Amino acid sequence: MARTSAECHRSGSTDVTNGSRAADGAAVMARAVELVEAGEYFTMATVVWRQAPSSGQYGSRAIVTAEGELFGWIGGACAEPVLMREARRVLEEGSASLVWLGQPEDLEKMHVPEGVMTIPISCQSDGALQIFIEPVMAAPHVVIVGRSPMAVTLLDLVRDLGWRGDLVDGGEFEPGNVSASSAVIIATQGHGDEDVLATAVETEAAFIGVVASAKRGRVVREFLAEQGGDQDKLARVQVPIGIDLGHTGHREIAVSILADLVRRRALGELKPRSVARLIVEPTTAIDLVCGMTVDAVDENRPFEYGGVTYFFCAPGCRKAFEKDPDSFIITQQEAPC
Repeated sequence: MARTSAECHRSGSTDVTNGSRAADGAAVMARAVELVEAGEYFTMATVVWRQAPSSGQYGSRAIVTAEGELFGWIGGACAEPVLMREARRVLEEGSASLVWLGQPEDLEKMHVPEGVMTIPISCQSDGALQIFIEPVMAAPHVVIVGRSPMAVTLLDLVRDLGWRGDLVDGGEFEPGNVSASSAVIIATQGHGDEDVLATAVETEAAFIGVVASAKRGRVVREFLAEQGGDQDKLARVQVPIGIDLGHTGHREIAVSILADLVRRRALGELKPRSVARLIVEPTTAIDLVCGMTVDAVDENRPFEYGGVTYFFCAPGCRKAFEKDPDSFIITQQEAPC
């Protein structure tokens, strides 16, 4: 006999009810401040509408980091996997999204405003949620290497824009100056360019640019390649940098470099490379008990039967499946394509 998802949730909507994932709104906002100050990328999810008996409340908030850490609470086992999946998409695309979670038959009857994404969920509570998910892109961190008047002017402009900026001498530059959200601007103007660049390409910097001509850039790259430098790492380096403003002075050059960085940020080119690697869509599976789509990860209660591993949204779903796996497998096989 086929079961409904009501059996899934007799033991509770989720097996996580404490720790960071149950943090209140104030704790979530405090965590958001910490992440911003650390230069981390993450998404903030807020419940903006609910239909009882959903466990999510108006104003409930949660953070999903690029690494997949969930901090806070917006709903139970039906809402959480949807949030995790949509948070990855929002962070990758860099634009906010309003998602409406509800019963399939209810969503078909509703007037859905343009731009709202509807996602059917199979929970038997009959609750519904609208969740606003927005990406929080940390202010870029610009490390300027060099002490020329242009470098000093660029530092002032970067900080005026509200970005984080540091100015270091070429001889003082080291990997510890750089994080995954840093843009390194090498403005040493021939004084140790090679050494600084050799250090920079070994970091996780989101962007590396050299204030020099294209010819000078080729010479430096070729020299480092001859010294055994990694070609792929050297290919990351942008030379020259800045918007072409013609023949200008050092102040205008600083403006052109900042404009180039602003443009690259808008295009997503200053996003940490580690974030791009982390926000990879995982393999998903269908919870055969309630029909939910879940990530095929250890956290989703894997159960092996007949040489196949199945995953479940909640403990109740797994328990129901364990009692009579064949009934759920047969029902799934008989379902229309």
